[in-house]
Amino acid sequence: MPTPCCLDIHRAWIALGSNISPEQNLPLAIEHLARWGEIEAVSSVWQSTPIGDLNQADFCNAALILKSSLLPLDLKTELRQIESVLGRVRDPANKNAARCIDLDIVLFDGLVLNVPGLQIPDPEIPTRPFLAVPLAELDPEYRHPQLGTTLREIALAAGGPQELRRRSDILLTF
Repeated sequence: MPTPCCLDIHRAWIALGSNISPEQNLPLAIEHLARWGEIEAVSSVWQSTPIGDLNQADFCNAALILKSSLLPLDLKTELRQIESVLGRVRDPANKNAARCIDLDIVLFDGLVLNVPGLQIPDPEIPTRPFLAVPLAELDPEYRHPQLGTTLREIALAAGGPQELRRRSDILLTF
C-alpha cells in the first residue's frame, strides 16, 4: 500500500490594498492570511492616489508571498472570507469605491489561469505601479509567466516607486 504523499505547496503572490484605516486593516489581513499557510515575505506599504473615484482617501498597498497547499479558486474563496470578516462591502456599481481591505491573487507559482472571476497573472501588473512595485520588492528576478520579463523590469516600466510614496509608519510583520 503506497504511503500518502504530502500536499503540494504553492507560492501565491497576494496584493493587499486599503484606504479605510489601512494602519489597522493591512496588519489584520496578514494575521488572517497566516492561518492559510506560511508567509514567506511581505513588501513595504506604498501609498497611491485612487483610480476612478477620486473623491476618497489615498490607497495603501502592499504584497506578500504566501506558501500554501490551497489551489487558486480555494484561496480566492478564503480571501473573500477574510475581506468579509474585516468588514468589506463590495459595491457592484463602483468597483473603485473606498474599501477597508482588498485582497487579490496576482501571481500563483508560474500559472496562467483565466476562469470567470479569476485571472492569473493579474492583467494590471504591468500598468499599475501600486501592484508592480510591491511585487518587485518581494522577488525582483521572478519572471512574469506571460511577459517573460522580471518583476523589477515591470515595476520600472510601470513608473516605479516615483509614482508612489512609501509608508514607513505602517509596518507589516509576519
